[in-house]
Amino acid sequence: MQPSPDTPQSDRYSRQVLFRPIGKSGQIELGSASVAVIGCGALGSAIAETLTRAGVGELHLVDRDYVEWSNLQRQQLFTESDAKSMTPKVKAAERRLLEIRSDLKLHTVLDDLDAPLMRDLASRCSLVMDATDNFETRLLINDAALEAGIPWIYGACVGASGTVFPFVPGRSACFRCLLPALPSASDTCDTAGIIGPAVQMTAAIQCAEALKWLSGNREALRSKVHHFDLWSGTQMDIGVSRIRRADCPSCGPVPVYPALVRTARPAYAALCGRDTVQVLPDPARPVTLDDAERIGRRMGEDIKRTPHFVQFHALGARFILFGNGRLLIHGTGSVDEGRRLHRKLFG
Repeated sequence: MQPSPDTPQSDRYSRQVLFRPIGKSGQIELGSASVAVIGCGALGSAIAETLTRAGVGELHLVDRDYVEWSNLQRQQLFTESDAKSMTPKVKAAERRLLEIRSDLKLHTVLDDLDAPLMRDLASRCSLVMDATDNFETRLLINDAALEAGIPWIYGACVGASGTVFPFVPGRSACFRCLLPALPSASDTCDTAGIIGPAVQMTAAIQCAEALKWLSGNREALRSKVHHFDLWSGTQMDIGVSRIRRADCPSCGPVPVYPALVRTARPAYAALCGRDTVQVLPDPARPVTLDDAERIGRRMGEDIKRTPHFVQFHALGARFILFGNGRLLIHGTGSVDEGRRLHRKLFG
């Protein structure tokens, strides 16, 4: 627990306490809050640092990926050394955030987000911050937050534009209402690029909404979807309350939270815009780091082992196996090809 705003150590937050809508009481509320940040890339690293510096008491960071050179242009918590060592993003973020604030209560999860994990996080947190890059994961956040009765703050950015909206249970349409059918294709950072200022602006607006909620200024939350484009200098606010579906299975009168229904996750999935196939671990047939290193030495080259993963090149692709058995196959966006390569190497 961080010190009261009346103690000498609280000079750290003195300028924030001087901001009248927050004040001493709001700062105390921030110190007792617990926030889940889903994704630790561009938005997630900016959000995590901002909330850490603002004095939020507890953070939960979830991300499945590692630091790459292309991340450094916009992902502010990471360094060249992180990219050289391919450090998992949550581990690199953990080191940096605790350097910024040693009393932060920080939890990290290096894994793919699933329904049980999201449900557990929602049950233990005051708020969920969206820093993901796909609609399926946002539907999972949406349903878990609705079930737990807590808000989540949507954020998305690509190119020079960004969009932000705080979803509060019972106050407006939910994310499922806005997207009754997922688009078959959409721009991503990997296909359309992105500039750092668009990330910073999106994360800043998300964090402003978070500070409103966590400090008790809930009436100040945005009631419309905010969209901006920094390159053209345009912005707009879009009302969504009227598109709330009376029969929505997530926020309707008889919610069933479809995204949380336990169904078998597909073992193979193409990651949007990444030219990568992910293979989820089979509990009945686990593959260990030792297994991956042995296979890599037998069939591959450029083998690299860390405490968190084994990487090697083989069959024209790059394989990265994490400690929990999750496998990334870089170099193909085809699920069928990913399945073929996986079976060829791991049986």
